[in-house]
Amino acid sequence: MVRKHVPVYEGNLRKHALSVPQCISECSGIRIFGRRIKSLVFSTDVAIIKNINADAVIAVYPFTPQPSITQAIIGISEVPVFCGVGGGLTNGARSASMAAYVEHQGAYGVVCNSKIDVDTIHAIKDAVEIPVVYTVISEKMEIGPYLAAGVDFVNVSGAARTPQIVAALREKYPELPIIATGGPTDESITTTIRAGANAITYTPPSSAALFAKTMASNRSELE
Repeated sequence: MVRKHVPVYEGNLRKHALSVPQCISECSGIRIFGRRIKSLVFSTDVAIIKNINADAVIAVYPFTPQPSITQAIIGISEVPVFCGVGGGLTNGARSASMAAYVEHQGAYGVVCNSKIDVDTIHAIKDAVEIPVVYTVISEKMEIGPYLAAGVDFVNVSGAARTPQIVAALREKYPELPIIATGGPTDESITTTIRAGANAITYTPPSSAALFAKTMASNRSELE
């Protein structure tokens, strides 16, 4: 198969924007409301979100979900946003209400923590039309009841064991849409894709790390 030439324009001011690893293009992607999503950036940093070429944003954080945070992220993002609505600190009616709220704000999907209960999944599905994503952290988890309750996709976040978890899920559920963390290298991302992931979550360097690199370069020019 002959690769087609793709013309590129970067400009002078935006050519230093972040890019997701090219190897993510190997996955099938998941088509949602007409958009094909292969890469999701895992970040709540609006500067990172505004300056990366990911297909979507997965915005989860270790606090109770707050509408003002999701509003800021959705407002700044030029791509679909999947918002965390609880499961750990937040559950039950509060998670369902949050899901309905972020859908009204423009979210493309809601993400539930692994600790969320099945009754809350039912409540969320009754409240929204957008996809419900359930986080899987181990191949020992029984996700059948969650799928029966209406979970649309799973988000595998198993650290170094992510490819093994993806492979186990893919064997049991051949058609299940799977998003998975890809890890830090092209090799780990490719391994996760070949295990059966349809889309990859990418964790970018922090703003602090990027600033440190820039400042080090600036200082070296003065030495």
